Amino acid sequence: MFNNQPKGLYVLALANTGERFGYYTMLAIFLLFLQAKFGLDSTVSGQIYAGFLALVYFMPLIGGWVADKWSFSKCVVTGLAVMFVGYLIMSIPTDIRSTSSLIILIFALLLISCGTGLFKGNLQVMVGDLYNEARYSGQRDAAFSLFYMAINIGSMFAPMTATAMCNLALNGKGLTYVSSLPALCNNYLDGHENAAELIATASENGMNPGTDIAAFANDYITTLSTGYSYAFAIACGSLIVSFLIYFLGRSTYAHILTDKKQAVSAKTVTNSGPELTPAQTKQRVVALLLVFAVVIFFWMVFHQNGATLTEFAKSCTSPQAEGWTRIGFNVWALSSIAIGVYALFNLFQSKGTLSRVISIVIIALVAVALNYFYSHTDNPLTGIQPQEYQQFNPFYVVALTPFSLAIFGWLAKRGKEPSAPRKIGYGMIMAAVAYGLMLIGSLSIVGTTATVSPNWLISTYLLLTFAELLLSPMGISFVSKVAPPKLKGSMMGGWFAATAVGNYLVSIPMVLWGKIPVYVLWGILVAICLVSAVFIFSIMRKLEAATADTPLPLTPTPSKPSGTKPSDTWPALFA
Repeated sequence: MFNNQPKGLYVLALANTGERFGYYTMLAIFLLFLQAKFGLDSTVSGQIYAGFLALVYFMPLIGGWVADKWSFSKCVVTGLAVMFVGYLIMSIPTDIRSTSSLIILIFALLLISCGTGLFKGNLQVMVGDLYNEARYSGQRDAAFSLFYMAINIGSMFAPMTATAMCNLALNGKGLTYVSSLPALCNNYLDGHENAAELIATASENGMNPGTDIAAFANDYITTLSTGYSYAFAIACGSLIVSFLIYFLGRSTYAHILTDKKQAVSAKTVTNSGPELTPAQTKQRVVALLLVFAVVIFFWMVFHQNGATLTEFAKSCTSPQAEGWTRIGFNVWALSSIAIGVYALFNLFQSKGTLSRVISIVIIALVAVALNYFYSHTDNPLTGIQPQEYQQFNPFYVVALTPFSLAIFGWLAKRGKEPSAPRKIGYGMIMAAVAYGLMLIGSLSIVGTTATVSPNWLISTYLLLTFAELLLSPMGISFVSKVAPPKLKGSMMGGWFAATAVGNYLVSIPMVLWGKIPVYVLWGILVAICLVSAVFIFSIMRKLEAATADTPLPLTPTPSKPSGTKPSDTWPALFA
């Protein structure tokens, strides 16, 4: 996993980690922010949420086209600057329940979308270009898994950060977060006769609303919205860190940077590899478009994490946890577990005595840390906020990536590793299993106001992570590998455009939320996943034919003599 990787991978991955930390800090609370500050219901807030996601993932299509004509690196830097301005605008508190504030927010979201379009896809193209050299070409899939893991390290800490900023603002005013209170406050300000319910809810949670209920409702929403703005300010800081990493580490990836004008003038003296025939180009583009069709529905179901799954966490899931489950809401405990996983892998794979001793010491320290977290965490743990569930998915990605690479590395050595399209098909099946679990868990709340254990959501996120590991990094690697050289940026943009369509379709389940039984909603998502899986397996031969006909490296370089195939280093993650 870490063996035979270019240094540029780590610089670009860390630059992306910072940017993704800021993005997911914002996204973790975005739906809740819309509902609290503007009093929007699930349908309208879901439409805005899905529309923003769609734009974020559509803009890389335009960003890829710009980079193909201009420069990948310049697009990356420009994207960081534009996103910074967008988050900066969001971090400035504005009036609650105001049309002008909503207009300002939409302008900021447009800037973030445009900046992401210039940054995200083009940075990933640069990662792919690092592996055009012959000595690194066999490590492309492992590299994108590492890159993907780095993204999730950033996003794992995002919900905790957003929650901390929210609590900072509320605690400063002697208030606490209660998931039902923002809606109750907005309903009261809208003229609903719910003063008694609002007072009772606030009093039960240690707050004194006083005699002026309107003032309390206004103050609560304003304070909560300010806390969310603090989280958006954190996103600004993360972009500064990303830029510094990208700028200071430039020497590690400078060899892949080309201005388009310089590339044209150098074309006559640079061996850029074999040209594809029109038939080969068409075959590859068609194969990618077919994969994009499936990707649409995967992201539709996967990104319910910030939509219906967040609604489920807010309305249908108990805000308290017991036993070992409660330490899952401590991101430092999750980080300790992830560190322990890597130490365990190193223990079994290392050949040196010192390295093994270090691994044993780390595992022991992790055990001590987990015992500390277990002993010093309230039992039961109460006051769990809906966004906190979103840290489980990135944690699972970080912790399970070594297992994923080890399993597929073991299969690769025996010539049995599934192709990237086949992994995508398996990913859709796993997503169906995840929502099947949600369906079963939701049967007990039909027709009642009862809530279910947090373990249902936590387990669902685990299964969705299995699906994600099968589909997302492999899909990006597939695009990088199969895209015709002259269409690299556009095809990577196409991947994000398909993701954009899927993200806009996220709004459909949100429209249905509250109008049909919850278990029926999950059943619809199960059916979508299964139909998509059947489709991709029906066209598998066509997809695998395009994968098999991969061009030679675009920038041939002498490889170091070796009698070992790249696959022979798997699953030696720490070699």
